[in-house]
Amino acid sequence: MPVTPDPFTGAYEPVKEEVTAYDLPVTGTIPDGLDGRYLRNGPNPLAPGAPGAHFFAGTAMVHGVRLRGGRAKWYRNRWIRSAAVAETLGERPRPGAAVRIADVGPNTHAIGHADRTLALVEGGFRPYELSYEIETVGATDFGGTLPDGFAAHSKLDPATGELHTITWQRAGCDRLRHVVVSPYGKVVRTVDIPAAHMPVVHDMALTPHYVIVYDLSVTVDPVADVARKPFPVMWNEARGARVGLLPRNGTEVRWFDVGPCFVFHTLNAYEDGDRVVVDVVRYPRMFLDGALNSPSAPTLDRWEFDTRTGATTETRLDDRPQEFPAVSPAVVGRAHRYGYSAVASALLRSLGPSDALDGAPPTASGDALLKHDLSRRSTEVRAFGDGHYTGEAAFVPTADARSEDDGHLLVLVFDPGRGATDLVVLSAEDFTGPPVATVHLPVRVPAGFHGSWIPDPG
Repeated sequence: MPVTPDPFTGAYEPVKEEVTAYDLPVTGTIPDGLDGRYLRNGPNPLAPGAPGAHFFAGTAMVHGVRLRGGRAKWYRNRWIRSAAVAETLGERPRPGAAVRIADVGPNTHAIGHADRTLALVEGGFRPYELSYEIETVGATDFGGTLPDGFAAHSKLDPATGELHTITWQRAGCDRLRHVVVSPYGKVVRTVDIPAAHMPVVHDMALTPHYVIVYDLSVTVDPVADVARKPFPVMWNEARGARVGLLPRNGTEVRWFDVGPCFVFHTLNAYEDGDRVVVDVVRYPRMFLDGALNSPSAPTLDRWEFDTRTGATTETRLDDRPQEFPAVSPAVVGRAHRYGYSAVASALLRSLGPSDALDGAPPTASGDALLKHDLSRRSTEVRAFGDGHYTGEAAFVPTADARSEDDGHLLVLVFDPGRGATDLVVLSAEDFTGPPVATVHLPVRVPAGFHGSWIPDPG
């Protein structure tokens, strides 16, 4: 049986204190219009081996950098005050922190919506609201409109301002649920999707007419669930895998079979006539015997679903092991030319078969970013150098952008020379050129999961 290694080592080693620092040093020039906060979420146990020390369903820490008027105003890192964290720190519990199933910190994502800052996790747990300074306000149910839990990933429709997600519940639930949150922060639509086999759904996709639902080869492990394991999931190849198209104004899902796999993250999706195109980072296997490490390497793949004939086409777009795919938020749900992802440069020097990463953690930090030009089927590599590590890049379009890649990429990069982390601002158009700006943080930021650029109001 595979043994999950301790994930909290190396790049993922937790930090031990909360820090606030003002007027951070900057090399280069922060571009005009970058007024807001870059936030990044991830797991960070209070102490090794302490309760909540779980990679996917444990204690959460958010890191934030505020940019304003060409200056880096502050850096902060804060544990999210779930019930257990607040108790350990000797603080009062925050509103809504006593959760129904278990005390799980929302350690997967941090987003802004309807003038609120939200920390997210999957499995049936509510989002936590954070203040502008990333202090914990408490769990939220969107003003009493959220019927149950939320999800780790959502998609914001740039045309409507609506936030869409697909939720799953970890305890004895026989359905998935499509949830729509209005631009004003209220749930305005839910659709239940029957799924008695309890699939695990980490992400979803969106097009103008469809919500794309992943029902893949990872399901809730009933034995582990009864035992109250923090993340009770297992590889279930016998279930097969399918992808559903749910009309955005309907309730019936049309399913298309795909090869056995699991998907953590979507690059993007769009419609091309009768075809729905979905680009994803695909794992041939995941959570084998419940282990958290991946027994196969993730690649960038494309699914095409013909709504007229019912045919499915699967295509490999890029063989390089990679994760954390991203596009410009302006093209979410629409045709895209460019995509960005993170990959380890050591693997770029010796591209092996898709099983070259047997036993590697599914979110292994790397020291390079990729820019895919999917029209030309070419890829640029932005390597930061040995000893550096990075993760997901957030794309920020330039105001009145002239092209899809007219904007900047914001990414945290650990600098081994300083023993601390930088927030690096890259030009998306000049991807391999010198950084536009580098904000030097006073501390190391552990490798983590997801975050976003949240512009200031107005």
